[in-house]
Amino acid sequence: MTTTELLNGFLARTKSDPDAPALRTRKGVVSYGELAALAGHAQAELTTLPPGPVAVLAKKSPEAIALVLACLAAGRPVLLPPIDLGEVALRELCERAGCAQVLAADAGQAEEHPDLVTRVIAGNGVGGGTGNGAAGGAGTPAEGGAGGGPPLPQPAPVTAAHTAFILTTSGSTGTPKLVPLSTGAVSAFTRWAGDAFGLGPGEVVLNYAPLNFDLCLLDIWATLRHGGCVALVDPAVAANPRHVGDFFAACDVTVVQGVPMLYQLLAEGAFPAVRHVIVTGDHAPASVRATLPDRFPNARYYNVYGCTETNDSFWYEFDAAEATAPDPLPIGEPLPGVVASLEPPSDPERMDAAELLVRTPFQTTGYLTAGPGTSNGRFVAGADGHTWFRTGDLVRRDPGGRLFLVGRDDFQLKVRGVRVNPEQIERVLLEHDDVVEAVVVPDGEGGDVRLTAFVRRTRTSGLSGLRLRAHCATRLPRAAIPSAIRLVEHPFPRTSTGKVDRKRIAA
Repeated sequence: MTTTELLNGFLARTKSDPDAPALRTRKGVVSYGELAALAGHAQAELTTLPPGPVAVLAKKSPEAIALVLACLAAGRPVLLPPIDLGEVALRELCERAGCAQVLAADAGQAEEHPDLVTRVIAGNGVGGGTGNGAAGGAGTPAEGGAGGGPPLPQPAPVTAAHTAFILTTSGSTGTPKLVPLSTGAVSAFTRWAGDAFGLGPGEVVLNYAPLNFDLCLLDIWATLRHGGCVALVDPAVAANPRHVGDFFAACDVTVVQGVPMLYQLLAEGAFPAVRHVIVTGDHAPASVRATLPDRFPNARYYNVYGCTETNDSFWYEFDAAEATAPDPLPIGEPLPGVVASLEPPSDPERMDAAELLVRTPFQTTGYLTAGPGTSNGRFVAGADGHTWFRTGDLVRRDPGGRLFLVGRDDFQLKVRGVRVNPEQIERVLLEHDDVVEAVVVPDGEGGDVRLTAFVRRTRTSGLSGLRLRAHCATRLPRAAIPSAIRLVEHPFPRTSTGKVDRKRIAA
């Protein structure tokens, strides 16, 4: 029997230097001692609940992170659902995950879902970001509560196969699926991330993603395992460029990971303290990449590819010249322990690409199967006896052997009898210097499918639909040129994981 390496690393840092900063928020600093005290009190409350998995319905905060740490220490699988789902969908996810208890880390969350939340566990008011470096001013956290101080979380013995987190897919193309991650998978991933990016003492890692997003495995959990400090962007102002930029600068961030939208928010100022810049989650438009060398002049740049089901599986380090080049970036090389395979796509007309299959040390064993939209058909047994994940992503290999994403196997459409890929059209639109965001959605059925492109242009641009059609005509077959182009000035709606919400746009 083993305990999770994540908790062991966190507690080791707590005992060796309880005053070290663990979290930074716009309200102040939370030390390792304070965070451990919050988690210890939360774990004590968990012991009064019946055994079994629990759901944590919480906006990102020190109290929420402490509650998740308490669940891990108690050996309870913890479901982290998207909090912006409707009440019915949230209840369905909790039931499918077997969570009889739905916990909140603040009373406000419980008031939003009074018929769903069964208990508010807020850490007993200890800590909370006062920045004083003391855990409630009582006792010494490093001594586990000696002298009347607050308790430390006490890790329960668990196996490597024990479920630690239950994440969800974005739901952007259907009902969110439940993705259980084992203690062994989490330990392997946080070990790799900490070693790859040096997430140890003295490092400040920006966390922009919501708590339920898989990016937090690196931003939050790997950082706390290795003794670094997490800078938490307040979800309430996460879309405000001035707040994000000011907070980023004030925290002296050294490692940043995010989807392209984050780097659009950081479009002004320079941040020379940053050592590593990780772009993930979406195709990074050339216009976004081109800003990186000026914003982060001393950093190394990475394009990281992965899925919620497998976690990160490929990475590619690129230099300033590649960042400013118009060509798309390759997905790079497999991470240590990751194996990839290419197979013909399900559509025989797409022989110019191959579907990417991977297996990783960090992946789930399969979706939790209960309810609609949870088929495990993407998990296949390989001849090697291992389980592989069919990503649904189509890739092409260039003459040098590098792999490039070209779209999704399940996003193919026939327009006037010709097979087209909406994501490829979006990439062409994003190549235009005046385009910030682009989404292509179908309208109609059967042989009467038409394409509409929604395009957000730069604020000072005089870009017109006619000019965009001319831009597309030089790069796309006629059937792939959108029938209608709608120009908008406001940002696109997003899912809880930061991806463009195609369903809302299509509606």
